[in-house]
Amino acid sequence: MTMTRFYETLKSRFVARAKYRRTLHELSRLPLATALDLDIHPGDIRRIAAEAVYGAARA
Repeated sequence: MTMTRFYETLKSRFVARAKYRRTLHELSRLPLATALDLDIHPGDIRRIAAEAVYGAARA
């Protein structure tokens, strides 16, 4: 792996992590009634944020 590719990979991971944290923050700030109307339960917020950023099958 070249250094350029290494830094590109590192940068894309940092960008994805920032998107995950932003999505998690936004979902966490939803009023409970609104979240439940959207069928988002508080215990599912981390999974939903991860799926939105990283894709459906992240383990």
